[in-house]
Amino acid sequence: MTRIITAAAAAALAFGAAARPACAQTDYYNTDRGRPVQIEDAAPVERYAFELQLAPVRLEHENGGAYNWEVAPEIAYGILPHTQLEVGFPISFLDDGDHDHVQGLAGIEIAALHNLNVETRTLPAFSVAIETLLPVGGLAPDRVFTSLKGIATRTFTGARFHLNGQYTLGSEGGDVGEASRWMAGIAVDRAFPLRGLLATADLFAEQPLDDDGRLAWTAEAGLRYQTSPQFNVDFGIGRRFAGGGQRWSFTFGAAHAFAVRGLLPIR
Repeated sequence: MTRIITAAAAAALAFGAAARPACAQTDYYNTDRGRPVQIEDAAPVERYAFELQLAPVRLEHENGGAYNWEVAPEIAYGILPHTQLEVGFPISFLDDGDHDHVQGLAGIEIAALHNLNVETRTLPAFSVAIETLLPVGGLAPDRVFTSLKGIATRTFTGARFHLNGQYTLGSEGGDVGEASRWMAGIAVDRAFPLRGLLATADLFAEQPLDDDGRLAWTAEAGLRYQTSPQFNVDFGIGRRFAGGGQRWSFTFGAAHAFAVRGLLPIR
């Protein structure tokens, strides 16, 4: 595992060094949950625009040898001013380390995010979001879970900072999957605009919804690179270093931003 981590870190550094200068690139600057870290910024998708997340992949390796894969294609649409609607379909592949494999849809995610204000010299940008996980698929939780989230983004010279806080409604017990009662964290990122590159890292805590779940702490780091004005890729690495289910995680994703002519307002 150490060799894998070392190789992944070296690849990330080489990728950042090799990034070519580009023009008119901005989408790489707006981070989403899990791309490449869990703590996101307050910016929504622009109105009338789509962002298609092309099967972002997440690999988790737990202490003890189990490997869990997740492929989670999503699409977001700027449905109203400063407001996006998002639908995702997480598909999980579970390996317990004893050659026992399970795979299936882990629910359907529906989320809406609204940006309350743009950032000013005195105020950070604030957004609120509501996320619902529907119990659809063989690996989904046994009931609906709805979460409320608050997001703040503040820009300083040389870096941006993001605060996320999330609370999940619903009772404990039963099959709750990876749901957490609450999550809170902070992220920092630095952009390299002439290269279309963003480097980011975060730290967050979450309280699992399991009856006997222990408070878990996770740290992550990643890169996001825009290859064209409409397309970007990202790579991330993380470690849950405290709490139950300590594990390493690796992510890779790609996103394509576009618009549909027939949905644009007539001018």
